[in-house]
Amino acid sequence: MNNNSSNLERCADADKDNLQKPDIYLRHLPCPESITQQAFTFFEKIRENLSRTIQVGEYHPGFILWSKKLKEFISLYGFSFTRDDHIKLIKLYLSIISSTDISYSVAQICFDSLIELLQKIELLTRDDLTIDWRIFYRWVKRIKNHQHKTFVMVPSLKEFETAILYCTQSCSPYFSSTATQELLDEFRPHLCPFDRIAICDTMQIFDYFLPMNLPPHLHDQGFKLWLPEFFNIWENINNETIWEAYLVNLFSRLAWYNIGYIDWTPWLNQIFTHFLRGFSLPIGKTQKTTKKFIYSMGDVAQWIVAMIGNGSSCLDHLQDLLTAVRSFYYPSNTGYFQKQLVDFLFELTQQFVNRVHLERQTTSIWFFAPHESSRLTEQDITDFVNCIKEYVFISIFNKDHSEKAAEICQDLSILRPELIVPTIVDKLFISIDDIDEAHRFTSLMYCVTRISRQLVRQSPSYSQGQTYVVPLLLSVLTGIDVNDIEKTSVTIDFIDAILMLITCVDCSSATEVRTDLTEVEKEVCLSTAMFEEFITRFLNETFEVIDSLSTDYTDASIINEHSTEYDTFQRKLISIVTSIAQQCSTSIFQIVRQKIINFVTGSIFSSKVRSLAIGLVRAIVKCHPEDTLKYLLPQTCQTIEKIFHKAERNLLHDHKGDQELTWYICLFAELLQARGDVLLEYKEMIQNCFHSCVRILHIDSYETVALAIKYLLQSLINVYPIDSSLIIENLDGSFADFLPIRAWGQSVDFDRLQVRYHIPTTDEVNFACEFVNDFLYAELSLLSDMKSKLAKEERRRSLTIIHSIAVGCFRIVPRIESKTIEYLSQSMVSFDSPSQSRYSIYYRDVKPSTYEIRQQDLDSSSILLDFHENLRMRLLLDIGKLLDKLIEIQSHDVLSIRLALSICVLSSEYYGIFAREVDQMREDIRSITSLVQSPILGKRDYPRFLSIKQLQLQIEAFELHNFRLLTETDQQIGFKLFDLSISRHSEIRSKAQEELFHFINHYNLSWIKFLDRIVEQLSTSNKTNHHQVKGCLYILLGNDTFFLPTKHSWSMMSKIWPLMVKINHTNRLSIQNLIERIRQNVEKDFEPLELSLDIGHDAQCAAVDLWHELENDELERSQQIRERQRESNLQSYHHLIDTLHSLLRDETLTWGQEKIAMSFLHLLLRKDVPLSASCVKTCVDFLIHDNAELREYAFKIMTTFCRIQKPPRIFIEKSIEEIFRDAGQSLAVPDKDQCQPGAREDNLWITFNDYELPKTQDEWEQTCFLDDVFYGYYQWPKTIKYAMNKRERYTINNMPKEVSIIFNRFMDKNFVKQMLKVNVNNENTTRFDRSRFEMFKALFRNFGLAFVDNFLEELTALMRKRAQIRQEHRLVAEIIAGMIRGSKYWTLEMLDTFWQKLTPFLNEVIANLNPDLFIYWGSCLQFSMEDQDPRRMFHAIEFTLSLIDNQTWVNTFNEASRWYLVQSLAVFQWRIPSIWCTIYESAKELIDHPSKLIRQLVTVTLPLTLKFDLTLFEGKSTYHPTFKQLIEDIRERLDRAIAICESKSRINHAAEIDILDNEVSQALSLIQSVIAIQGQLFALCHQPIRDTTLQMFSYFCDTGSIMVNDDGFRNHLAGIRTYIGMAYLHTDLLEALIEQVEHVCTKSKWQARLAAMEFIQYFVFCNLFNIRPYLRRLHKLVVACLFDDRLEVRLTASMTLSVFYQCSYTPVTDADLKHFRLMSKTPYRSIINGEKVVSTKDIVKRHGGILGLCAIIQANPYDIPAYVPDTLMILCEHSHDPHLIQRSIKQCLSEFRRTHHDSWHEHRMKFTGDQLGILADVLISHNYYV
Repeated sequence: MNNNSSNLERCADADKDNLQKPDIYLRHLPCPESITQQAFTFFEKIRENLSRTIQVGEYHPGFILWSKKLKEFISLYGFSFTRDDHIKLIKLYLSIISSTDISYSVAQICFDSLIELLQKIELLTRDDLTIDWRIFYRWVKRIKNHQHKTFVMVPSLKEFETAILYCTQSCSPYFSSTATQELLDEFRPHLCPFDRIAICDTMQIFDYFLPMNLPPHLHDQGFKLWLPEFFNIWENINNETIWEAYLVNLFSRLAWYNIGYIDWTPWLNQIFTHFLRGFSLPIGKTQKTTKKFIYSMGDVAQWIVAMIGNGSSCLDHLQDLLTAVRSFYYPSNTGYFQKQLVDFLFELTQQFVNRVHLERQTTSIWFFAPHESSRLTEQDITDFVNCIKEYVFISIFNKDHSEKAAEICQDLSILRPELIVPTIVDKLFISIDDIDEAHRFTSLMYCVTRISRQLVRQSPSYSQGQTYVVPLLLSVLTGIDVNDIEKTSVTIDFIDAILMLITCVDCSSATEVRTDLTEVEKEVCLSTAMFEEFITRFLNETFEVIDSLSTDYTDASIINEHSTEYDTFQRKLISIVTSIAQQCSTSIFQIVRQKIINFVTGSIFSSKVRSLAIGLVRAIVKCHPEDTLKYLLPQTCQTIEKIFHKAERNLLHDHKGDQELTWYICLFAELLQARGDVLLEYKEMIQNCFHSCVRILHIDSYETVALAIKYLLQSLINVYPIDSSLIIENLDGSFADFLPIRAWGQSVDFDRLQVRYHIPTTDEVNFACEFVNDFLYAELSLLSDMKSKLAKEERRRSLTIIHSIAVGCFRIVPRIESKTIEYLSQSMVSFDSPSQSRYSIYYRDVKPSTYEIRQQDLDSSSILLDFHENLRMRLLLDIGKLLDKLIEIQSHDVLSIRLALSICVLSSEYYGIFAREVDQMREDIRSITSLVQSPILGKRDYPRFLSIKQLQLQIEAFELHNFRLLTETDQQIGFKLFDLSISRHSEIRSKAQEELFHFINHYNLSWIKFLDRIVEQLSTSNKTNHHQVKGCLYILLGNDTFFLPTKHSWSMMSKIWPLMVKINHTNRLSIQNLIERIRQNVEKDFEPLELSLDIGHDAQCAAVDLWHELENDELERSQQIRERQRESNLQSYHHLIDTLHSLLRDETLTWGQEKIAMSFLHLLLRKDVPLSASCVKTCVDFLIHDNAELREYAFKIMTTFCRIQKPPRIFIEKSIEEIFRDAGQSLAVPDKDQCQPGAREDNLWITFNDYELPKTQDEWEQTCFLDDVFYGYYQWPKTIKYAMNKRERYTINNMPKEVSIIFNRFMDKNFVKQMLKVNVNNENTTRFDRSRFEMFKALFRNFGLAFVDNFLEELTALMRKRAQIRQEHRLVAEIIAGMIRGSKYWTLEMLDTFWQKLTPFLNEVIANLNPDLFIYWGSCLQFSMEDQDPRRMFHAIEFTLSLIDNQTWVNTFNEASRWYLVQSLAVFQWRIPSIWCTIYESAKELIDHPSKLIRQLVTVTLPLTLKFDLTLFEGKSTYHPTFKQLIEDIRERLDRAIAICESKSRINHAAEIDILDNEVSQALSLIQSVIAIQGQLFALCHQPIRDTTLQMFSYFCDTGSIMVNDDGFRNHLAGIRTYIGMAYLHTDLLEALIEQVEHVCTKSKWQARLAAMEFIQYFVFCNLFNIRPYLRRLHKLVVACLFDDRLEVRLTASMTLSVFYQCSYTPVTDADLKHFRLMSKTPYRSIINGEKVVSTKDIVKRHGGILGLCAIIQANPYDIPAYVPDTLMILCEHSHDPHLIQRSIKQCLSEFRRTHHDSWHEHRMKFTGDQLGILADVLISHNYYV
């Protein structure tokens, strides 16, 4: 194939219109045609090399490197390729990850690249691309199971898993139309609520995998298959489930992408009830929260926004939701919850704006297509803003979240400025004069800054904001206060934001010129006459700040020249003056220029404020260079000359310097930031000034001179925009043609940016070259003059000057011509690419018609860089020699060495811009963008100045991506860096290492060149100075971007890793710590490497399709290279293993060195390469090592080795029907569309329910054992893959040599005894050691019964010798657990034999349990049985169950311990129903046991048997104990117990003195146990509230009166009631519960009525939307309790009623007010028989009325509705009522005063003067409100 002709054809085809989405800024850059051609060339290179890497089978380094270049290409050029190439790239990466055998690093690159390629989802439709979801699931499965075909040590990479899932979500829009059904068929069977991991993983998979973007005609194959089902699950299982968050995210995204296609109305009450609970707000007196796992506010907000529209009541529900939580928003109500509540508003606004943006797109977007009837209307937008604005205004004054509230205001003002801007501005004007509320001013300034564009901009709906602009600017100037940094900062931010967006032109005369002005425009025009006053005052304030800071003594202790605030203040000040200068009329600029010139020339500024003052000059010189230089440059140069002439001493050699001279040099340097063509006019003057100053030795002065040099050269030779103003019109023109105020805040047509660039002319470049030649060589001569001895100050000055020249001119200095280093790696592709420095682009082929460049610029192609030679090489040679000399004889001059080193590095890596400068530019643009962008309109609504800043960033970004191939010259620089990195001086080492890491990251694979040098230094570490060793170790340790020891190279690891072990500087703690840090990083970052690589056929085909097929000879050559690489890798691997093994056998090694070797060896074990017998023997020997850490690694290695050597299993795959048929059963399987979760006839066979053990070994082997708990519970999968219950085991005559070593050692009783001994001793931890358990499990799995006798003999002896020692029991429990777990695939005969031996041992152990030991044996049983089919573990189950069958207890504690051990059966979850029934029957009889310990354990065990009583859909719980059964069993006993307690009148007194008779004691025990059981049920059950639970509600209220003096009992009981109230209640349960509450409120026990009132508070708030139909009944009930005979009930009823009002469950109605007023006036005195009699009954009525009014007051803790003042006055009227009423009023008013304090200056406006007086009199605190 002719590649050149092919490329020409592609270039012709790649028309701009055919490209996907190139970066929109490219066509506005200089030379756009050249940029386009470069993009094409670069992409062709990427395309070719990506294809080539796959075809030749090279992932490392070729594929990874070119994938990174693809990402670089997209960042620079956007999607500048065709649709076909876009699709081919995606298919290439998909084909690669379709195999899970590739390494993690390759997979990570693929996932990242796919995310990058699919970030613009609108570019490709479903018709263009179809992706198989199974590709990603295979990776998810691999990660979650930690399995790999080759590697044993599969790292747990959380970030990698996240990348997979995000990539999956990016790809899910392209899944096939059948993907939904396929996913449901695959994962529905995993939805078992009792298998926490399985259901959590499944919900996560559904969340990320289910397609949400299906078009309407495919909805039947999409969400309609699962939405009602999943919603039902969300409704029915809601007791603190982690996976609930995945469901919410799933529903949220579904709603978002299917707006108008789902009717959410029937579910709105449930949805919003869940949302309210999801805030997890503290409720009631106990401040309990509803949920542990808080919903993502982004998900909640997205779901809500998606449901708005088409007449939906969603906005009404949202209003109710916000009203319910209103009080939590107030700043006074501080708490963790405020962040999430403000986040909720923020996310709501963001999502709403995003929806408006997507719906207002001019072209339809395939992935977001709401139904036409459900699109947002203008009224919807208005209603939304009105709905949330009040809460946003409240949040503005929250000190911790005011900035986020300001962002919300910004978005709302974009939607409806007329509803937001006036309110905020009015508040700001009020706060400006309020010195007592400074924080309000600060908060509002944040807010006004964010809405600045909406404030200044005219729009069809709102233009009045412009009338505020000038008055605001004048008013806020008082905020510039040097003693208040925060206030000054927000003021400067606001002024900066405004002035960026307006023109400072006096338009007052426009009212006389134009006749088309609106009234608003006239007002604005007249106000602009004040611009001159504002600017004058602002500059005066600025000058005053600078003068204040320049004094030696100032109150501004916070601002100093080294602080971040100072730097920010400086940048903002420059930005403000720049905005004024470039966007003002000539007359105003003249004022600005004159004031600044007078200021900077009229004073001499100290270093403390020099940068602030000089920033003013920078602003005007950038905007108006001609005028500014005319007035300042000659004067400045003359002043400098005068200072030199008048000086009485030689200023050049005066180290103390002259402050005046330094200041004027600073001024001179700033003036050189003018445009290059303007500077040419002052060429001679500039050169003369430099000649005068360049040799100054004062450090501040020569550093400023160096800065001036850099500024000069960059101004002359850089390409940059020269005009970034808001508009392009002439501001001095007639107002009849152009009215500036109409341009305020407006965007510019992106196609008419009219950018003007500074393009260097021949004269400018020649000036730069002449300047460099004049000054550079003079400095080099000075440094190289061996005859003269330079002082270090002179040398530092000279190096500083040279450094600045290099920084200034290297953009146009070509790279040093040098041979490229070949064979850095055995790569079969080129690393060369056209992604090199772009400096030559901007000097050629410029079209003046587009960029308005002068005619002489067209001759720029003939520019000759008049340098005598390549300056990079000259500096490298000369400074390199100087560096060598300094290191040799002046090594103490660290600063000079660092400067020289930096210059050498610049010669290699620097091409005009530093990465940190680009990052700063990007950050500045991001900051401005966040202020002025309109997320609805996007980039095309940017103001002109922002687009030009983006263009400048794009230019510099191009420059940043330069040469990456290492040359011989670069290599020498790298070697110099390495030598200095191991220098004896720590400062030099640190600087050199920093530069070295940057060098290594800059040049591809350059680390390889340093490998041998590191090896050389470390190989002779005993002879090498410790600083050299330390330097090498720091290089190995690397930084955040580079870590050598885990690079993808077996050769490197075989060299470096053994050296890490050999290094022995034990006397240097710093070196030991370094080695340990490296070892830890290796363990953390190590990724197993492949020894050989096979590329899949699909990937090969995709690679060929991307480019073209390679020639056969090239493919054959690549195959040979791969074979050589494989052999080399294998050799390096074996060498590494053998070396580490030999080191472990070296007796001279310390324990620390052995630990490193064992750590590395553990990482290297593989399935495809066997471990040598000698290495195995060594590792076994370490099992009895004296050091615990080494033993731990030995355990891990042996576990891994046994896992590698375990015999394979035989898998069978059958359908459930086939399994039934083979088992001779004829059970009906439910249809897959009819979910009946729970125990059913068709899944009873996999449970331990009347299980019959197979009689023959063949039956045992053929039995279908399913270990995962989820199997059969929810639904059967289409096919079931399971392992035969059979596995080969090693026998003495059938085992490899390396396996026989293990066998022989563990058959040795002495070895076993020694191993037990060393592992018992020196134990410092009490934790059950899982790693040891895993090793013993592996041993018994592989060797069967071979070791059982040896171990049991030694364990028995150990137990009998020291039966009560914790360490022994822990170790023994670990070994026994390993035995039981390892017996999984043993034969029936082996199992019988094993348990015959084990059971007596376990019985003996359990008979001797004490409080310190039972926890280990509980872990033993749990670990031995978890993740197992219960039928397989029948011996273990029978033994565990026998623990509670034996009635001959040793003692009470032993009995309790047995109940603890029984709890280990919980690992089988729902699959042992008959066992749970047996346990239930035994446990229920012990709930009133005399022993508290036994009762505690029984009340934990009994709920375990009930947790499986779960009903989903049509499922039933028919085989397990149920709630109903428990209630029926204990109700009679509970009634009797309560009766006994109530009949004993002495109970309360006796409880205090612990004298209770047995009957009462047993009754109390029963009551306490029932309450404890209910508490456990809330913690364990997925459906803790059932109809039977509600039947117990009255008991939980009644029993509170039994032990009134037992706080613990009462609190526990209150907690149970609270749990019920805070639980999510289904609508079918609400009626029953309300009936129970009504019944309790009629009881004679006041404690019960009190409990009911407290309960209602939680009940209503946590079920607010679901419970609305019962409003009238509950309201009536609470109001009735206001008049209860018992004071406590009345007070609680008042609080409950207040909650009703506060959460808007019921509004404050006129009827309520009238009723309470009437009752509050109930007369309580009457005359009977001539005497005044007080009626208690009437006082209660009067008090009830007062409490009702108090509830109304307390329902508004932070605001004053219209009815509150009058209500307060009524309370004040009763301030002299009986003491009972007085106290309630006093408490109410006191709480009112506390909650309204912060905003009283606003609240008092709601009262009349008389009312304020009365209120103050009652509170006896006149000065508080007045």
